[in-house]
Amino acid sequence: MSAATIDSSTNPILHGSIGKQLLLFFFPIWLGTFFQQLYNTADALIVGRFVGTQALAAVGATNTLVNLLVGFFVGLASGASVVLAQRYGARDLPGVQKAVHTSIWLALTGGAVLMAVGILFARVVLQAMNTPADILDASTLYLRVYFAGMIPSMIYNMGTGILRAVGDSRRPMYFLITAAFVNIVLDLLFVAVFHWGVLGAALATIISQLVSALLTLASLIGAELRPYHLKLHRVAMDAATLADIVRIGLPAGLQSVMYNISNIIIQTSINAFGTTTVAAWTAYGKLDSLFWMSMNSMGLSVTTFAGQNFGAKQYDRVRKGAWVCLFFCAVLALGLGAVIYVFGSPLVGLFSDDAQVVERALEIIRLLTPCFITYASIEALSGTIRGSGDAWVPMVLTAGGVCGLRILWVVLAAPLFGTLTGVLVSYPISWGVTSVLYILYFLAGGWLRRCIAVQEARQAGGV
Repeated sequence: MSAATIDSSTNPILHGSIGKQLLLFFFPIWLGTFFQQLYNTADALIVGRFVGTQALAAVGATNTLVNLLVGFFVGLASGASVVLAQRYGARDLPGVQKAVHTSIWLALTGGAVLMAVGILFARVVLQAMNTPADILDASTLYLRVYFAGMIPSMIYNMGTGILRAVGDSRRPMYFLITAAFVNIVLDLLFVAVFHWGVLGAALATIISQLVSALLTLASLIGAELRPYHLKLHRVAMDAATLADIVRIGLPAGLQSVMYNISNIIIQTSINAFGTTTVAAWTAYGKLDSLFWMSMNSMGLSVTTFAGQNFGAKQYDRVRKGAWVCLFFCAVLALGLGAVIYVFGSPLVGLFSDDAQVVERALEIIRLLTPCFITYASIEALSGTIRGSGDAWVPMVLTAGGVCGLRILWVVLAAPLFGTLTGVLVSYPISWGVTSVLYILYFLAGGWLRRCIAVQEARQAGGV
């Protein structure tokens, strides 16, 4: 470790053009996430084409539950990325090492817990979600096999979070591209050739996740001269570092839980409209994921950007980064919404040739894609605020605005309509309200003053 150094003078995140650095960081994350979505989409596309509508619905019915459990850990892991980015920006080498080894410990522990919970409670939760009886067995099988691979999945997510926190967004992209090709090949082999149905799709997914995890570990272990070098015998919990990770990551994890609870409630409402609607929602979700992965990739970019610049005490650069990111998010929202709206029919046709499924999916597209723009400020501003160390207020704003309002709408207002539109209109309503709240909070500026006070107190030994 003694040979490792942190040279901030050559770090472009701290000194380069803000727009250029955000985009240079964004594109590898986006491409990596694209390939991750590609192999998730491959499950739905190949299963839908080679097995049928029921199998497509079976895979789709598990998405919200997977996102609920995995999303909590990924939110917690984001705390590790922020802690690492701030320590890296502050040139705190011992702190970086503690963050790396505590993060991997958290990945192993969290992965084991998620695996046990997912396998034990899969069927019970699917039943509680009113999953149609004709797909319940297949959905349960897919979910249990998927959760059997949680430890590699968590190692990958945490490991790539470490790499991104120090400014390396390219290798995570390469790992995901490799895993995507592995998944697609195995999907075709297991589903189209061996005819293993949803079991084959699930096995292909967890094997590809294992590949990405091994590649990530190899890159961290092999970084002997880097400050983020991983030594397996040193993987352990550092209590103070874990406390910092939880302080920032727990609100993000809880936010993800609330977000996905609201989606589970919506999925439950959609399930009541039958298998055709569930399949249509699944097909739309695979297209919709292009939008979400773009927003999330930009959010990850600005979180790392804000974390390193905050650690280096370049506060004005943190604020400017937020506005540049907001502009990019708005462009992405408008562009992707237009593409999905215009090319919706042929895109949905990739997943199903059932005319009823296609028509129902187009109804969803026409309703939601023009409203993507209302979400843009949420990702840009929450990423900046969280990267600076303020995690609880973003959680409250998102949980209350996006999640709470959405749940209230679905429970109280949607039944009055009795239609799919009555359920789905909760999305643009909650996005718009939460965006306004974020803009007001960001402009008030109290979040940055509090984060600076905490940073100064910690450096002075007062916290």
